[in-house]
Amino acid sequence: MAGALGVVLLALSTRYGYHRDELYFRVAGQNLDWGYPDQPPLLPLLTRAITELFGDALFVQRLPAALLSAAGVVVAALTARELGGHRRAQLLTAGAYTVCPFVSATGHAFYTATLDLFVSTALVWLAVRWVRTRDQRLLLGIGVVAAVAVNVKYLAVFLLAALVAGLVISGPRDFARRPMLLAGALIAGAAAVPGLLWQARHGWPQLEMADQIAAEGDFGGRPGFIPFQLLLTGVVLSWLWIYGLWRLFRSRELAPYRFLGYGYLLLTALFLVTAGKPYYLAGLWAALWAAGAVEVERRGAPRGAGWTITVPAYVFTGISTVLLTLPVYPVGMLADTPQPVINADTAETVGWPRFAAEVARVHRALPAAERARATIVTSNYGEAGALDRYGPELGLPRAYSGHNGYWYFGRPADTGGPTIFIGPEGDAGLRRFWTDVTAAGRIDNGVDLDNEEQGKSVWVCRGQRMPWTALWPQLRHLS
Repeated sequence: MAGALGVVLLALSTRYGYHRDELYFRVAGQNLDWGYPDQPPLLPLLTRAITELFGDALFVQRLPAALLSAAGVVVAALTARELGGHRRAQLLTAGAYTVCPFVSATGHAFYTATLDLFVSTALVWLAVRWVRTRDQRLLLGIGVVAAVAVNVKYLAVFLLAALVAGLVISGPRDFARRPMLLAGALIAGAAAVPGLLWQARHGWPQLEMADQIAAEGDFGGRPGFIPFQLLLTGVVLSWLWIYGLWRLFRSRELAPYRFLGYGYLLLTALFLVTAGKPYYLAGLWAALWAAGAVEVERRGAPRGAGWTITVPAYVFTGISTVLLTLPVYPVGMLADTPQPVINADTAETVGWPRFAAEVARVHRALPAAERARATIVTSNYGEAGALDRYGPELGLPRAYSGHNGYWYFGRPADTGGPTIFIGPEGDAGLRRFWTDVTAAGRIDNGVDLDNEEQGKSVWVCRGQRMPWTALWPQLRHLS
């Protein structure tokens, strides 16, 4: 199953193009720091290392995503084994992970969520294994994995806290007396210090970022929190982790692992209150699938649910997952399929070369004297990252953006030339900063696909009202 998932992801890895986040990580990797306003430092560092060692190619950048997703299948099966599951339980768990829509979607591109899903799943597996074996070395291992996790996503702290709270509530509570726990905690804490210091020096932008995420209300906001978990885990197979959650509180054999159920409930309450995203709980899904699969193996499926754990049900879920999350359609047909609605990230991988070409056309149309002094500014980091990737071969200068971490990568120089600005729907906002604003182009991905860039205007702005030192802070924004 792991091999099949990995092969499918690798085979489809270079269809369409980069996702905006991948373009952002490329540039963040060229501007390494101990932190960013929207994430810890590890993923940009890994992207930089991959690029330096193996080249700047889309397939190479996405190879880790496929490998981590495939490895997650194995870790999910190992979690079922630790819970007492034999062959059938392990296969049911591995199968649920393999055909999970969220796993495929995050395994196609190298996002923060890709690495976070694997590391969180491994963290939960180690906790389950410690409960079964009481091997103190596992507590040290948890600390090492937690050190990685907090440098992928700060939300890992909440998963760790939920697991600890679950152990305090339901036991086994003797973990607190183990010397290796302190050693593991020190490792994880030391690994988090550089990122926390960066956040403190820059006014804790991650907190502002969290407020922005909550305000955006992605995945239906609070009302959609539970329903979208069903969609992200595969509607047919979502019952298995729900059954596992229920059996964690009912089964005598699973009583030692009840902390998983409490951990899930505590995180659900937290993210409902804070308007978090449903996939913030993804690190626990494998363990819940495993608990459900183990109980099915021991007692059989509940009445009426047996058909959901048959091979046809898994095959159906797998096929629908591929059709709804992976780039299997000819790009010209994509707009006519349900995939851009179900998985909007797919639409964000289309059109970047044409985007760069349109900006280059506007740049070439400038008088020679202006062209030499022109500045390019974009409304988001994906657009700036696309120009970093495709712009040099088109003769474009460096692009700047005030979006998220890109704002910290430097401001434009005061050249006295025009600014090509990509993004705003109207010119009213731009006229605050320039006296002469003219629409000079429009972005078109060529396949009539409604994504974030489609239809945006390319503006030429002249008569800058203030130097960049004063203007740049006003362009900073998080989302």
